[in-house]
Parts: sequence; structure tokens; C-alpha cells
Amino acid sequence: MTDDPSRRKVLKNSGVLAGGALLFGVSGGGTAQAAPHTAESSPVVELPSGRLRGSTEGGLAVFKGVPYAAPPVGALRWRPAQPHPGWQGTRDATAFGPSAPQPYREGGDQVLGTHGSPPFDEDCLTLNVWTPGTDDAKRPVMVWIHGGGFISGSGSMPGYSGETFSRDGDLVVVTINYRLGPLGYLYFGEDGAGGNFWLTDQLAALRWVRDNIAAFGGDPDDITLAGQSGGALSVAALAGARAGQRPGRPLFRRAILQSPPLGLKIPTRAESLDRTAAFLDILGAKNVTELRAVPWPRLIAATFEMFGRTGRWGYWSTPFLPVLDGVTLDRDPSDLLLGGAGADIDVLIGWTREEANFAFALSEPYAAATREQVVARARDTFGNRAEQAYTAYAQARPGARPVDVLMDLITDELFRMPAVALAERRAARGRPVWAYQFNLPTPAHGGRLAAAHCLELPFVFDNFDKWAQAPFLAGLNPRVRDGLASTMHTAWISFIRTGDPHHDPAPQWGRYHQDTRTTMAFDSVTTAVDDLAGYWRRLHHPAGR
Repeated sequence: MTDDPSRRKVLKNSGVLAGGALLFGVSGGGTAQAAPHTAESSPVVELPSGRLRGSTEGGLAVFKGVPYAAPPVGALRWRPAQPHPGWQGTRDATAFGPSAPQPYREGGDQVLGTHGSPPFDEDCLTLNVWTPGTDDAKRPVMVWIHGGGFISGSGSMPGYSGETFSRDGDLVVVTINYRLGPLGYLYFGEDGAGGNFWLTDQLAALRWVRDNIAAFGGDPDDITLAGQSGGALSVAALAGARAGQRPGRPLFRRAILQSPPLGLKIPTRAESLDRTAAFLDILGAKNVTELRAVPWPRLIAATFEMFGRTGRWGYWSTPFLPVLDGVTLDRDPSDLLLGGAGADIDVLIGWTREEANFAFALSEPYAAATREQVVARARDTFGNRAEQAYTAYAQARPGARPVDVLMDLITDELFRMPAVALAERRAARGRPVWAYQFNLPTPAHGGRLAAAHCLELPFVFDNFDKWAQAPFLAGLNPRVRDGLASTMHTAWISFIRTGDPHHDPAPQWGRYHQDTRTTMAFDSVTTAVDDLAGYWRRLHHPAGR
């Protein structure tokens, strides 16, 4: 997008372009040294692992395809991320590295289009950096973790470009790749070893940022970790990680969780081993040793059959999941934001009003769902109150079909109610948390998607030109679209820079407290609403307030 001077004036007046203000001291981890650059030169940085040469794009210094861990290939497949050995001479960092192996269909789907494109390769543990300057400005840092149902996505996707955040907020922005699908989420329980290889990747990337970001003009003591969907779950899972040389302190200062699926039941070791057994059966392999000899395209191809083996009617299909292995993850990720190192992290959390429409609204089989089927599904959540719950959801959406009730139920069960519960628990402990709900519906597909999962992403990044091929954006009013994007994008920048998403002239966005439960409702008219989800919170938890 172009650098709109009028919008930069708004940001500056909001206090979010305040140069070196509101920043904090550099830690001892920032050992790398930077070589100054000008807009006319190719930026170069000196890191402990070697020298990098990037490019200048739109006035920003950009470094792509930077390795943060050793390639997880051969004997390192299904092993925790290992340190990268470094390189000799000057490494070119002007092209993105391969994305993690994942399912791919030319043209993508009816909602997002494509979400991760070739080339793919197991040697995928790289990250990308956008910065206004490789200097000593000590800018706040945003690290973005993409979502994708644990099976798709990439830090090099155009929609996740760090360009807008870096330029508009004077930030250093990092996006990462990490192992997905069977390569990142299978669990083998080898000799008491852990799993969650995806999490070891992300932790390695976060430590790389801590140790190297000063060379890119960033402040390692002022990191915001942000993510959406599975990436937001990752942010929570990383909240318990501590900086090695700073016992008790988290590796990041602030967290942005967009549509975290905190309602997922994270499998135990035994449950995960059952999933692994199903995967081994699909490929005719006896154990992990045999599986390590299977080319990765065959592993990815087996993902499609895993959908069939693990799917259940009325549930969002997730063939691969994290595991409570007791080594890398010993409790539910949301609990990690309540105590220990995670308690001191500032949290911004939110959801879209119709999350589940993303997966179910365009499905012909689900369109034929009956009331009896949905009530039976509701018993999993409400027990003997399933009929009462169905009636409540149907009355709240006049003319609702059974599938509409089902989608609202799944939205609440998987996303909204667990996010509200986390806000409630943090507020009860006096810990800072801000909440939002994204309400603007898309006209695409006759309006059936409404405010679906992922719809807020181009608004947050304020880069609709990068989402031109996404079907779910069709028909949006440009004036409303751009105005709401400016509001949300500026709020995110304000939170990253100051720890508070409020900015003038937007409505006051106060912290979520137990007495007010303030939630920002982003729509064609944006307003702060007290206890926005109160009726549904009481429906799901009648013993509470």
C-alpha cells in the first residue's frame, strides 16, 4: 500500500509514531551489531551466525528467509529445533525461504483462496524482518505467528507482510515459518521425549529475536507476540517460556490473540499416540524410524485421510493437534497467561462474531442439518439443557436454520466463551487484558459468511491490496472497509507501542474489568460495549454472574 500522509498524521497524533519515546532499555541479549544503511543501499547486518544482506523495499529494510534453526531434515525430522550452525561470508536475504510442507490446491478455497503457496520444503525454519532502519533506535518489535488449522500457512504470505505495521508504527516486524501438519504435530513418545515440534520451532524463533533483533533496530525488551487462530493458541503456549538469562521474566512483553481456539481439548499423551497410530496405519509404517524414511509429499498426502479418521459431525475438523506431553507443554495454553511468567504479559484478545461460518456456512451437507441433529450435538456442551440452549440461539437469530444455531454454538464453544473466560480470569487477578469482537459482515457468498473466522486479518494489517485474491472480501464497501481498517490497525500499533490499544479519536477502549467487562465492537460503527457476551456467558455458565 502507499504511504498515506494523512493517515500517518492520525497515527502521529495518536502518539504511536513517537520515535524513541515509550521504549525501554536493551537487554544483554542484543549482542549483534548493525551496519548502517541508506535507502539507496542494500542493508547489511552482522549477526553472531554470519552476515546478512537484505533489500530496501518502500523505504524499509527487509530481510527474508533468515534461518533461525537447523533444517529439521533427516535425523532431525521429529526432533526439537536445533541451533543453526551459521554461515561463512555474506548470506543473501532478499528472497523468502520455502514454506513448511502443507496441502495445496491451485486456486485455494471459496473463503480465503490460498493460504500458503509453493515452494514447500522441510528446510523451512526461517523468518523475515521488516524495519525502518538497521540502527540503534530500539523500536518496539512485533512477532507474528500465522494460523491455519495447524496444517497450512506461511510467514511469507503477502497478507502477513510486515510492511504496513513497520512503516505506520515505526516498528520492527518479524514473521516466521514453523513445522505444520504431521511434521510439526505428530507425537511418538520416544523414550519419554516430548512432542510439539512446532512449539520448539516457535520458541527457537522467539529466542533468535531476543538475541538478534537489536541489529535490526529493535528492542529485545519490548516484544509483542501476535497471532491468529492456531497462531494465537501458539502465543498462549509460549507465554510460559522464560528468558534464560532473566529468570522469571517472559520472553515477550505483550500478547495479541486473535480468534484463539481455546475451546480445543488438547490431547493427552495417550490420545495423541492413538492419532499417531492412525497416521502410521495410513502409510503402512510400523514406527517413527520407518516414517523418517518416507518422503514428505507422502506425509502431506496422508493428511487428507486423517481428516476422515479424526473428524466428527458438528465439530471443526483438526486432524493434527498439540499434545500435553509434560515436557514442552504441561497444561492448557490459556492457563499459561494466568500465572508465572505469563501473568505479567499485557493481553489483547478477541474473536469474530460468526467464527464458525468460515468452516460450515458454505457446506451443502451441513445446510441440510436438522434440529434433532443440532440438539444432539448441543448435548455435548449443555447436557440436559440442550433444548433450552437451542431455543436461546434460535431466538437470538430470527429465521435461524438448524445450521445457523450449530455455527453459533461452535463459535461460542471453540472461540468466544473460552476467550471471555480467559479475560474474566485475568481481570479477577488484576492482570491487564483488553477484549474485542469483530462484527462487520462480508457480503461475499450472499452474506452467508457474515463476520467469519479470519475476516479481521486484512483490517488488522490494513493491506487489502495483499488480499486481492481472497473471495471472502468481495463486495465490502471501500469507505467502510478502509475506515474500520484504519481504526483497528492504529489500535494494534498503539497496543504494541504503549500497552494500551486506545487511540484518539476512536471510542475509549478500557481494560476488561469484572465490573464493566468492556469489549470493543468493531463494525461500520465502532463502539465499546459493557458485558457484550453477558447473556451467552450466563447461558454457558449459569452458576456464574
